Amino acid sequence: MVATAAEALAGVHDGASFAVGGFGLSGIPNVLIQALYDTGVTGIGVVSNNCGVDGGGLGILLTAGRIARVTASYIGDNKEFARQYLNGDIEVELTPQGSLAERLRAGGSGVPAFYTPAGVGTPVADGGLPLRHHPDGTVAVASPPKEVREFDGREYVLERGIRTDFALVRAAKGDRFGNLVFHRSARNFNPLAAMAGRVTVAEVEELTEHIDPDEVHLPGVFVRRVLPLTPEQAADKGIEKRTVTE
Repeated sequence: MVATAAEALAGVHDGASFAVGGFGLSGIPNVLIQALYDTGVTGIGVVSNNCGVDGGGLGILLTAGRIARVTASYIGDNKEFARQYLNGDIEVELTPQGSLAERLRAGGSGVPAFYTPAGVGTPVADGGLPLRHHPDGTVAVASPPKEVREFDGREYVLERGIRTDFALVRAAKGDRFGNLVFHRSARNFNPLAAMAGRVTVAEVEELTEHIDPDEVHLPGVFVRRVLPLTPEQAADKGIEKRTVTE
């Protein structure tokens, strides 16, 4: 257990890679992302379902020009993310959402690669997806083709497992051993991102002395550091799209 966010991020450095939990603004490790921004590190690689929103989540690192490469499943409504990608300021590997989830889980489980039918017959498998653009919008770097094999009459593409230097996640509840419990939809990519990090840091809304083993969503073996949040930090949760009824 660590006392401060700065202590939680000890050892981060320019060019490090980070798996970050969350989906949109749901379940994102807000406090750790802000602390990472405060360290001043740059040239980092990020693996996350998306890259936050304009001015929120990972978007604050993106706007500051701290991110060099993103592996994600979609760009979403983040206009700054789209601008940097199309202008050639950032390298982006887009991958099917289910494949991204399994790549994180596989990496954390010690599985170097796996075959999946997702993406067969598309540029995901055949190559040619733009990884980086020139400023004029033409493709500077394209994805290479991936290995495709046939099993039982069906084709599958080989996807690599993902390991990162660090992982940043948020949990509803945790103990000092790093066992974590997530709340409903905020669970999303958090357990998978936590598995993929060599040094996983979890910010927890509630620190408890005991969690029933049957309630644990992610065992502490995957978590290196636990940061308890203040009540104010725990309550600070953004809403990506607010909808109301008349």
